Amino acid sequence: MAISFKDKVAIITGAGGGLGRAHALALAKLGAKVVVNDLGGSLDGSGGSSAAAEKVVAEIVAAGGEAIANGASVSDDAGVAHLVKQTMDKWGRIDVLIANAGILRDKSFGKMELKDFTAVMDVHLLGTVKPCKAVWDIMKAQGYGRIVVTTSSTGLYGNFGQTNYGAAKLSLVGFMNSLKLEGAKDNIKVNAVCPVAATRMTEALMPPAVLEMLKPEFVSPAVVYLASEDAPTGMILTAAAGAFAAAQIMETDGINLGRNASADDIAAHFGQIADWTTARPYGQGGEQNAKFLARVQDKPLLG
Repeated sequence: MAISFKDKVAIITGAGGGLGRAHALALAKLGAKVVVNDLGGSLDGSGGSSAAAEKVVAEIVAAGGEAIANGASVSDDAGVAHLVKQTMDKWGRIDVLIANAGILRDKSFGKMELKDFTAVMDVHLLGTVKPCKAVWDIMKAQGYGRIVVTTSSTGLYGNFGQTNYGAAKLSLVGFMNSLKLEGAKDNIKVNAVCPVAATRMTEALMPPAVLEMLKPEFVSPAVVYLASEDAPTGMILTAAAGAFAAAQIMETDGINLGRNASADDIAAHFGQIADWTTARPYGQGGEQNAKFLARVQDKPLLG
């Protein structure tokens, strides 16, 4: 059966342009009633205007869909509360939250001011946590919810000059990993999309031909799938230019060196410790703990 969002209500943050706009248009096309949230600020998060969100709403309505605009900052408690109240007053339910809003303040760590680190963490991490918290009890009461957070290759693997952005983006994976467990009994699924796309955040980093290939709308099918009724949970789905892949945090099986092992012993056996042929992911922290409890039952290599 084709994916449909008929009678579903979706909030998309940072949806005034780029990826968020593409996600909003894609969900609306499949029948979702969409709340287009966007502060309308500049790339570094300063300023604000509702014009961008209103323009996306106009596009959706012109295509026969239903949408409303919201100009709240996702890192502002009162703004997030208003976002949720506005949605509930209009449609009475919230089925999908796409946490997409973000800013950039790139600089090498030595030159970065702490205020620029904090600002990026506030928008990406708390700007995801606060809307999630605001919709959580609503989704629990409904017995249904789909949340998609937005991570990044910088968070998963690193990029020069983006310590703040990388820390924020990987923190969302940790957030998802626990939230998926807490939401399972209430049919709330939580996933992460890891996009590569031509947006305001990347237009200065890539040549025009590459930007043309990496249109934001090519990422949106991944978000639509992760927000759908039959979505998995706890997945990181990477997407770019119609290509898709899954990412995971992995851990090797490890070895038992014994309780008297020294740092020199670790160095001597590091090839075995870091043998990635034995690596596997874990569904929750307790599984990793169980692995270690099993490993210490092994006969120590060092006697």
